[in-house]
Amino acid sequence: MRRLLVTGGAGFIGSNFVHHVLEHTDARVTVLDAFTYAASREALEGLPADRVRVVEGDVCDAGLVGALVGELADAEGGAVVHFAAESHNDNSLADPSPFVTTNVVGTFTVLEAVRAHGVRLHHVSTDEVYGDLELEDPGRFTESTPYRPSSPYSASKAGADHLVRAWVRSFGVAATLSNCSNNYGPWQHVEKFIPRQITNVLDGGRVKLYGSGANVRDWIHADDHSSAVLAILERGVIGATYLVGADGERSNLEVVRLVLELMGRDPDDFDHVTDRAGHDLRYAIDPTRLRTELGWVPRFTSFEEGLARTIEWYAAHADWWRPKKARVEAAYAAKGQ
Repeated sequence: MRRLLVTGGAGFIGSNFVHHVLEHTDARVTVLDAFTYAASREALEGLPADRVRVVEGDVCDAGLVGALVGELADAEGGAVVHFAAESHNDNSLADPSPFVTTNVVGTFTVLEAVRAHGVRLHHVSTDEVYGDLELEDPGRFTESTPYRPSSPYSASKAGADHLVRAWVRSFGVAATLSNCSNNYGPWQHVEKFIPRQITNVLDGGRVKLYGSGANVRDWIHADDHSSAVLAILERGVIGATYLVGADGERSNLEVVRLVLELMGRDPDDFDHVTDRAGHDLRYAIDPTRLRTELGWVPRFTSFEEGLARTIEWYAAHADWWRPKKARVEAAYAAKGQ
């Protein structure tokens, strides 16, 4: 791909993808981002101006999205990578409306633009659309797992996925989809589970664990997610869905204890706090199709290694996350978390 439009490219996962593209391809990138609270201008600073253009705007703005997609149509080898989304589960419980607007209407807007201009699309989604698995269930999510979203966030992403598949079948849009497990790595907002615990320790505070900590997530480093998306973009079958995971299942309790150990603290030095409403029990990804069809493998096969590098990154970038920290902790404290 010679030119890419990356929606949500200033967010956590999107900005990591932009960095990955610049490092591993010669593509030129246009970033479209609304720069909500979860986006970061700093994540895109210092990138080569001849290869990266940043456009501030709303993914629901049909005129703007259409114009940017039209630019790709004029250049052979262009594609849209659609990361733009509201993604914090707790926020979706407090106010679902931005999730429906950005995740559903925004995806519709992108689909209409790529349909009008005949441009390739890759749509990035989440494993949360499948609901959750029982803790004792040995199974994992596959591309054929039925959708059972359990929060406004996951329901809005499920709706977006269905729109993409419908536009592929009804209108012949050249699109692929991916559903990824939980990401961690640089530039993730401190409201999220792993960076919140890391920054609590860096600030000399206590780590917080929802409920008993038995809930399981399947973790993947953002750089591995980026390499998977690039592989799908380059070699994926149009209309296909690929599940992206790195065999990183860990309970929240295991993650908390590992963060503490890696940061030189007692692994039991944490506080139990009020559990999240409707907290899904377990997510687990089966990435067989991605690995066998496209030959993709993760770089961070050791969760401990990836987490250690993430801790180093937050320790070195306190000037980025610390201004956000007090507000985030105040919001959690109000909920007993």
